[in-house]
Amino acid sequence: MKLYTKTGDKGQTSLVGGRVDKNDVRVEAYGTIDEANSVIGWAMTLLQNEKFRDIYEELQRIQHELFDCGGDLAIVGEKMPYKVKADMVTFLEERIDAYIQQAPPLERFILPGGSPQAAALHMARTVTRRAERCVVALMKQQQTNEVVLQYMNRLSDYLFAIARVVNARLHVKDVEYERSAIVFRDKNEKKGESE
Repeated sequence: MKLYTKTGDKGQTSLVGGRVDKNDVRVEAYGTIDEANSVIGWAMTLLQNEKFRDIYEELQRIQHELFDCGGDLAIVGEKMPYKVKADMVTFLEERIDAYIQQAPPLERFILPGGSPQAAALHMARTVTRRAERCVVALMKQQQTNEVVLQYMNRLSDYLFAIARVVNARLHVKDVEYERSAIVFRDKNEKKGESE
């Protein structure tokens, strides 16, 4: 097998169901998801430690699921079953809820960073947010698997949550944005205020 095929030398690429220009909104969406996957892979190289085994294993699962996201976005007009399902989103939500309990309470925005491991996860989070914006742009123009958008939205929240947990496990304090108002409140506290 050759790594180069020369089929893209005129600026087009193949999708499931046709060929498009390499700057097509669909290619931009799944290409940015691939970029997010690569940044997650880089972050994982910093998390090869027993202290982070749970996070590392979840990120490896997520890398496979990001390939599923890209695969679903590469389908044009074909009636093929999508791979990304609602239970993948539910898994991320469950993990976020669990990790929130492992980090100090949060009231204000924080600066991306802290430890090198958390900084890498914040980088993955921001690339994931960009991928999410690309998926939104695609969905405004063409039919695609809408669950991919939900997945990318939850994934960025998940990456934020684990970046905070990594800092907590390393005893590195998150740095609050100094001009931030209180933006995160306990749901029970909010409910009491509105009643």
